[in-house]
Amino acid sequence: MNDLQSKYQAMLLVSFGGPEGPDDVMPYLKNVLRGRNVPESRMLEVAKHYDQFGGVSPINEQNRALIESLKQEFTDHEIKLPIYFGNRNWNPLLEDTLRQMKEDGVKDAIAFFTSTFSCYSGCRQYRENIYEAQQNIGEGAPRIHKVRMSFNHPLFVKAASERVNDAAQALQISDDSPVELLFTAHSIPESMAGGCNYQLQLNEACRLVANESGLSNWKLAFQSRSGPPHQPWLEPDVCDYLEQVKAKGVTNVIIMPIGFVSDHMEVMFDLDVEAQEKCEELGIRMSRAKTFGTHQDFVTLIRELVLERAFDTERLAVGELPASHDVCPPNCCQSGRPGHVSPV
Repeated sequence: MNDLQSKYQAMLLVSFGGPEGPDDVMPYLKNVLRGRNVPESRMLEVAKHYDQFGGVSPINEQNRALIESLKQEFTDHEIKLPIYFGNRNWNPLLEDTLRQMKEDGVKDAIAFFTSTFSCYSGCRQYRENIYEAQQNIGEGAPRIHKVRMSFNHPLFVKAASERVNDAAQALQISDDSPVELLFTAHSIPESMAGGCNYQLQLNEACRLVANESGLSNWKLAFQSRSGPPHQPWLEPDVCDYLEQVKAKGVTNVIIMPIGFVSDHMEVMFDLDVEAQEKCEELGIRMSRAKTFGTHQDFVTLIRELVLERAFDTERLAVGELPASHDVCPPNCCQSGRPGHVSPV
C-alpha cells in the first residue's frame, strides 16, 4: 500500500461529539446551539435527557471503538495510516486534532464523516468546520479529502439488513403476526431538505434494506426535531407515526435508526425511552435494531471507501441511484438559512 501512503499520511474520523460526564453537558449543549436563538430553558430541558444516562453520550466511546476496529482492519490489509479523531462540538475538537496532525507532519488526510446521507448538517457543515479549523491553524494545516456517502454501497445494505434481522429475531414474530419495519433518521428543516438529496437517499436505502431483509411493510419516519414549532421539518415524527401503526392493527414493530452510524443521545432517548414508552402505551411489541457501530461489514466498507478515493477505483452501488460524489459541487447540501453563505 505504498502508493496510498504517498497520497495520504493519515485518516481522520469526523463526528458530532458528545458529553462524557455531567459537567460536560451544558458546555456541550452551548457548543451545539451556538449562533442559534435557543432559550436556556430549552437547553435545560434537553440536559435532563442526558441526566437519565449519567450525563454521558455513547457517541465518543462508540467512535473510539470504531477507530480501534479500523486500526485492526488496516493492519490486516497492510494499510499504514494512523487514524485521528475530531469532533464538531466536543473533545477531541477538530481544530485541536488538526493542530496535532500538523505537528505530526500530516500534509494530506482522508476523512470519513460519521454520516452516510447527504445534507448540510451531515456533510457541508463538517466541511465548514474543517475549513474554519484550517483557517485558525494557518499555514501548514492539513488538507482533508473526504470519502463519499455510502448509503447505497452493498456493504452498507448488508450490515443494515443484518441489524434488522437480529432485531426481528429478538421479537420472535410468528408467521401470521403483522410486523412493520420502521426506519428513522434525524429530521431536518424542509428548507434544508430542499437543497440536498437527503430524503431521496434515505428512501432508497430503506427500500434496499427492507428488500434484503425480506420485510415488505416498511416506512421512513423522523426523530429529534429541534426547531421552532412554526418552522416546517421533515415528518412524520416516529412517535406520531406509531399511532398509525396501531390503527392499522400492526402489533409488532422493528425500529431501525438507519440515519445514525452509532448510538447518539437522540437514539437512546427518542427511541429507547420515548418510542418504547409509546409502544407500551399502544400495546405494540417493539425491537430496536442496533446502529452500525463496529459491525464488520461497516468497518470493511470504510476501508473500501478509503481505497476507492485514493485510487479512483469503481464506486460500488446497488439499487436505482448512482454512487454519491466524493468531491462536493458548489451548490450541494446548502443550509437553507436565509443569508448563509458557505465558505467551502
